[in-house]
Amino acid sequence: MSASPAASGAVPCRFAHYFAVCGIDTETGLEPDELTALYQWLEADRQGRDQDTAATGENSEQSPLKRKFKSKVLAHYPENIEWNPFDQDAVNMLCMPKGLSFQTQADPRDPQFHSFIITREDGSRTYGFVHTFYEEVTSPQICSAMQTLHQMHNAEHASTNPHSSSSSSSSSMDSLTSSLDEADSPPFSSTLPSSRAAGGYDSSRDTLYVSKALCLVTTMPFMYACRNFLSQLHRAVTAATAPPLPLESYIHNILYEVPLPAPGRTLKFHGVYEPIVCQRPGLGELPLADFPLSEAFSLLGVENLVQVFTCNLLEMQILLCSKDYQRLMTVAEGITTLLFPFQWQHVYVPILPASLLHFLDAPVPYLMGLQSKECTDRSTLELPQEANLCFVDIDNHYIELPEDLPQFPNKTELIQELSEVLLSFGISANIGAPPRTRTSSPRNPSTSRRECKTVTLQQLEDDGRNGNLAGEELTMLELLQGNATLERLHALTERTGVTVARVDALRASVKAQGIDRQRAAEEEELRNAKLNVQLREVFASRFTTMFADYEGFVIQSAPDLESWLTNREQMHNFDKASFLSDQPEPYLPFLSHFIETQMFATFIDNKIMSQWEEKEPLLRVFDARIDKARLYNVRAPNLRSSNYQRCSILRESAQAIEQRLMKIDHIAIHPHLLDMKFGQGKYEQGFFPKLQADVLNTGLINSKWFHRTATAQRRKDHSIQQTEHLNADNDLKEKYMQEARSLGKNLRLPKLSDLSPAVIAQTNWKFVEGLLKECRMKTKRMLVEKMGREAVELGHGEANITGLEENTLIASLCDLLERIWSHGLQVKQGKSALWSLLLHYQAREEKLEEQHTESSLSRVPERKKSDCSISMPSLRVSLLQDMSHIQRMSEIKTDVGRARAWVRLSLEKKLLSQHLKQLLSRQALTRKLYKRYAFLRCEEEKEQFLFYLLSLNAVDYFCFTSVFTTIMIPYRVVIIPIKKLSNTMTTSNPWVCVSGELGDSGIMQIPKSFLDMTFDCQNLGKLTTAQLGHDNAGLIAKWLVDCVMVRNEITGHTYRFPCGRWLGKGVDDGSLERVLIGELVVPSRDEDGGRGCRTPPLQHSSSQTTGMTSLSGREYKPTSDQIQEGIGDAVNNIVKHFQKPEKERGSLTVLLCGENSLVATLEQFFHHSFKSARLFQRTVFVWDFVEKAVAFLQPADQMVDMGLNCQSLCHYINAINSTPRNIGKDGKFQLLVCLGARDRLLPQWLPLLVDCPVILQMYEDTALLRDHTTVSALIGTLQTLHNFPIKLESSLIKGIDL
Repeated sequence: MSASPAASGAVPCRFAHYFAVCGIDTETGLEPDELTALYQWLEADRQGRDQDTAATGENSEQSPLKRKFKSKVLAHYPENIEWNPFDQDAVNMLCMPKGLSFQTQADPRDPQFHSFIITREDGSRTYGFVHTFYEEVTSPQICSAMQTLHQMHNAEHASTNPHSSSSSSSSSMDSLTSSLDEADSPPFSSTLPSSRAAGGYDSSRDTLYVSKALCLVTTMPFMYACRNFLSQLHRAVTAATAPPLPLESYIHNILYEVPLPAPGRTLKFHGVYEPIVCQRPGLGELPLADFPLSEAFSLLGVENLVQVFTCNLLEMQILLCSKDYQRLMTVAEGITTLLFPFQWQHVYVPILPASLLHFLDAPVPYLMGLQSKECTDRSTLELPQEANLCFVDIDNHYIELPEDLPQFPNKTELIQELSEVLLSFGISANIGAPPRTRTSSPRNPSTSRRECKTVTLQQLEDDGRNGNLAGEELTMLELLQGNATLERLHALTERTGVTVARVDALRASVKAQGIDRQRAAEEEELRNAKLNVQLREVFASRFTTMFADYEGFVIQSAPDLESWLTNREQMHNFDKASFLSDQPEPYLPFLSHFIETQMFATFIDNKIMSQWEEKEPLLRVFDARIDKARLYNVRAPNLRSSNYQRCSILRESAQAIEQRLMKIDHIAIHPHLLDMKFGQGKYEQGFFPKLQADVLNTGLINSKWFHRTATAQRRKDHSIQQTEHLNADNDLKEKYMQEARSLGKNLRLPKLSDLSPAVIAQTNWKFVEGLLKECRMKTKRMLVEKMGREAVELGHGEANITGLEENTLIASLCDLLERIWSHGLQVKQGKSALWSLLLHYQAREEKLEEQHTESSLSRVPERKKSDCSISMPSLRVSLLQDMSHIQRMSEIKTDVGRARAWVRLSLEKKLLSQHLKQLLSRQALTRKLYKRYAFLRCEEEKEQFLFYLLSLNAVDYFCFTSVFTTIMIPYRVVIIPIKKLSNTMTTSNPWVCVSGELGDSGIMQIPKSFLDMTFDCQNLGKLTTAQLGHDNAGLIAKWLVDCVMVRNEITGHTYRFPCGRWLGKGVDDGSLERVLIGELVVPSRDEDGGRGCRTPPLQHSSSQTTGMTSLSGREYKPTSDQIQEGIGDAVNNIVKHFQKPEKERGSLTVLLCGENSLVATLEQFFHHSFKSARLFQRTVFVWDFVEKAVAFLQPADQMVDMGLNCQSLCHYINAINSTPRNIGKDGKFQLLVCLGARDRLLPQWLPLLVDCPVILQMYEDTALLRDHTTVSALIGTLQTLHNFPIKLESSLIKGIDL
């Protein structure tokens, strides 16, 4: 039933939308909680038991007073609001998450307050505020049913062994549920008689009470105002005298006559006894946050809360645990309100009923709160997915953080500033501060029997015990208020002018104490509001500092909103690489993860859409703060400072709150008598009356306030309708907002209105679809960004990804795989669901291998002696072998770390999709470990998922090699000779030294008569050079080597180091050792094993046809234009190398000595028109020309005339010639070029060589070296390298002391 148009039209201006009453339905009687039955059905399904016998909803082991019984919404007003429909099941479940609670006169029955929140799929929130109290059960049927249940319970226990324990096979969730049931057990039950201590009930002796809840539903979190109103409403019910007006008048007033405060204004309205004041921040201030942050900081401690806040920013799974519902809401709302200007985009359920624990299986980021008993052991709460979980035990001040959590920037300074703010309000900032308990102290039996005391009298009794009110006076006031005859006599004396001084004085004293309490409550509210805003301003200031220049990195390429929405997924909205390069180094670990979150993507989307439509409120406030900060603190565009900047507006923000609360801007209409039917609204102390629905459902049209606001509201609605016609297509926008921008958040809140198994299956299907879409988006992002970087290396584009960002994307992929493997898991067996399944697979395969030992054993290739067909043997592809590599890594201590390492290794080997397909091929194992609705049991989605992962094989990753830099890795070296004149082997003693970006292996002797060897060495990173040589001993002391092959036996990466030259005295250039430059080998189609295509290698080294050697120079003779262009490209590549961030540069050796490198192109320059060969004479090398030039320049008179440049050239050449290394003439020329580039001497040396008379003898007239114009251009090109610090690998300059 929908509300009338008039009613629904004015709804957005109302303070409260609904008032609801939840409790026991006396007509249906005691009903088992259906949600508990559903949970038991799910647990039976998980454990393989009979669901029908498990779904009875009753637990015979528990006392009937402790069992769960179904509560209902007894009434709610109004019946419905069109744009905010009343969700009856959700409100009922969240008002009474544990169902009805029964107590006797021997149990504590203090009223409790808590709040809840309902988040819709569009992100809008509805707040509920609940006041729960106990009401005496007057229905004989209910009392008789409870009596019968107790008799049956006692009979069952009498027939069984009282000392027998419950089954030990109960699950962790079962034990948790039982702890939830016992959370409210009386702490003094051991002192009662045996029947009561056991939770007994006797209708002839005991009085039965049942819980009832009063609830206000609002759209804004006015927590203090709602708690005050509900508390006064309950006081009116329990007071000895009836309230001034029927309760309908107060409820009608807050529903229909109390408006929302205008932004920046303060509103005052009236409760039953006292006025209530609430304020709303202005448009330029932080949004409303009424939950006390002081309590959240006191419960967790400052450092713990900052850590949980960091997890929230990085969109991890956060599970709060407490025995108090309000604590769950306080902490959850606290950490989400600190997110400004960002907003939590995923599942948000601060209070998760125990019957919905299966929603913790959700494979998406979430923030949930779980009510639990104080002594619940953390080890009993086993969750399917803990790899990315932040567990928060609020009551015990304990948190568990995910592995590898990056620290929030300037964390230490932030904690210090927050602590100072807390201390200024008298709150200790120590970690593990004692919680502020809300439970009252146990009362003695005589006190507990006084059932007629109101809340006010109990407070006065406390005052009496504290000496504030004499016991005799308290007794008199109690007698006066509890006796109607004395009350009428006292009223008669007042009318006749007779006063009873003592009673009047007593009333005045009580009234004064009530005023003092009210003033104290107002002061506490003001204090909490000021502290709240100051704490929030500290966090807001941090974001303002970190993202002060974010607008400069926003990419706005679409011409209009419609085209932007249509092509959203194909567009890059934020230049992440440039943004990160502009940030201080300590900020990068956190920021690189944060800019990948959904909340940051939504923030940037809102920024882009603001150019076509009105700014989102949080964005408007944040941009205004940035603009204001720029006026007072101009930040240089390239300034990268990690200095902490303290918040400078703490005092101003607190003063704004105080001034607003001190000035009342609007006073709402007072509650007044309504047109109620005669005889209804009867008052009965201790019982909440049945309200008149006709008055509370239709009262809005008769409201004076409604008539004043209806016209303005109609004008506003008309304006909104006109604006909608001018905006872009709303359906397109809504579709984008809900689908394209909301990865993994299809379900912000579990639907509570229907929790049948079919609906739960549908919900899990949404999770499956969300996971598949997220996988598609992540793999696409990784592929496009990575190919973009490799395109730069190939000269096809601009870089748009950094190594840090790449590492973040891979970490995000690891997290996604963990969530996929944890979805629908039957029984958790470790913190990593993926590694757990891998271990199951390993155990199963090893068992099968034992049964088929002979057929499954693979032959290990032996070392081969010299033969013409020698090559690198293929590496066996094995999932189990990769697992064993990870298991042998002692550096990894946890299952989560092992799973992530395995994913990185498989991704680097281009085997991730293949390995996972093999892992999931054992369907019997999958069916055993996963439920029917699990992602891994959805065949079509699983195939698409593996296909998306297969696409990652198109690019090269070094995500394992670059992360695990300290592990020991086995390497295999194979030397491939050229068969010529039987010189495939040498009688000398060969050696090899392999170098990489992380170090070198040292010189290793190669066993004689062998061409391959294996050695273990600490991770060398990407391999760059290999030094190969021999000692020139024996009869055959020369060796013609084609190349050296080196393979990382863990990752499978194979590097080829081309040589194509002789090693030996008197042959070639006389070199006994050569420095070879490596290139990553692309596997052939046969070796690829179905892994898919690869990108071309990033760099190539010299080969036999194009390289640095003189042999290659003679075979390949480029034109003069090609030579000059090659030199320009080589220098340009070096310049680009230094323009990259230091961690992203890669190997400089390849750019100096590899193919098309500086050495190779300069050698081509020197070889142009060089008279290298003579008939019947030995071959002449470029180094011969250099030595002759130095011999001409070295005499003393020449050295003086030529100056310091000549001295340096001669000094360097003499040092190179005197090195003990036998690197040959071409090797010496390479060394000279590298040293000259390092020390910025090449441009000074070239004129000396050009002007030397030796050049006329050794070069033709057409040589480039004899063209002064070309040489001058070359000198200018080489001078550009002077701006960069060139560092040479030790393998290049070993043995040179300069």
